[in-house]
Amino acid sequence: MRKKKPTIGILTGGGDVPGLNPCIKALVNRAYSEGIRVVGIRRGWSGALHYNPKDPKGNRECVMELTLSDVRTIDRTGGTYLHTSRTNPSAARKKDVPAFLKRKFKKGEDVKDFTSLVLKNMEHMSIDAIIPIGGDDTLSFADRMHREGFPVIAIPKTMDNDVFGTDYCIGFSTAVTRSVSFIHALRTSTGSHERIAVIELFGRYCGETSLISAYLAGVDRSIISEVPFDLNKLAELIMDDKKANPKNYAMLTVSEGATMTGGDMLLSGASDAYGHKKLGGIGELTGTMLKEITGENVLNQRLSYLMRSGTPDSLDLMVAVNYANMAIDLFLKSIFGRLVALSGGIYTDIPLSTVSTGQKRVDVRELYDVEEYRPKIRHVAGKPMFLY
Repeated sequence: MRKKKPTIGILTGGGDVPGLNPCIKALVNRAYSEGIRVVGIRRGWSGALHYNPKDPKGNRECVMELTLSDVRTIDRTGGTYLHTSRTNPSAARKKDVPAFLKRKFKKGEDVKDFTSLVLKNMEHMSIDAIIPIGGDDTLSFADRMHREGFPVIAIPKTMDNDVFGTDYCIGFSTAVTRSVSFIHALRTSTGSHERIAVIELFGRYCGETSLISAYLAGVDRSIISEVPFDLNKLAELIMDDKKANPKNYAMLTVSEGATMTGGDMLLSGASDAYGHKKLGGIGELTGTMLKEITGENVLNQRLSYLMRSGTPDSLDLMVAVNYANMAIDLFLKSIFGRLVALSGGIYTDIPLSTVSTGQKRVDVRELYDVEEYRPKIRHVAGKPMFLY
């Protein structure tokens, strides 16, 4: 009787970032070199939830075996070959589940925990361990899987770089690189028209993208999620910057999760499966109000998905490939419930449960001037590469 090949499942969840496809390819290449079969779960945890053991034909939309030929060229593009979603099987809404699962809801029940069903589906797919690539939300369900006894090895990914426990997440370097490039490009229009440019960047609770992009691009002011800002004070500061510039223009970055003093985040739409509403618009609101206060023309630019589109830079390629190899190393050693990570510039792995034990935020005392609304790096020596 032929011995069953060890099998890993891999998936990508949450927002896409540059670096996912190189990570998928590296996982598959290394796995095959070690005699490991790879099953790709499509659309994040949605594929595991929608999988129906009684419908092999329909399951082609949920899972696919990944071979060397499948992934041969995917590292040349951004996004994720496996597609993605923000599905949370532990709190699945009736309207989001396939028809064969709707009858499992009791009368009046709108949300149901399908973790046990996902575990059974993993067993039916003959998956020995799952390697999810994602941010806080995707990894929170991965930790639930681990606590239920299923083997998990996780890889951190998010352009906000805010997964707790690791200095670095796949996608962050490219997001900063893109942001710096676009900021410099916007200088031409901003300077030509002698305007104030307000550039909104992704960053829900963590303002690192706004902070580091502003620091590297030499932006006049930077508003981050961690520090509420006074609009009148900001107007005064940015006008001083504009007058001091020989070209008579000024620029500032704003985290999408930033708040004005006494205000709340700008949220819209219904909550997703993890309780998050759509975020954004603080940049445009800030620009509109700055125009009213100062009388100056304002250029509003929301970089949004441009930050996470396209091919990864060399740093994200390096980290993505190394994280993939680390994950396979852990699988070969049968070490589970771990998150591959970078700590102090060193590759390592930590308990997956660490993700939910804290919140990763900008070290305001060390990196930010709360009075001047701008980066202020007090000490570089001894800090990690991204000062985080």
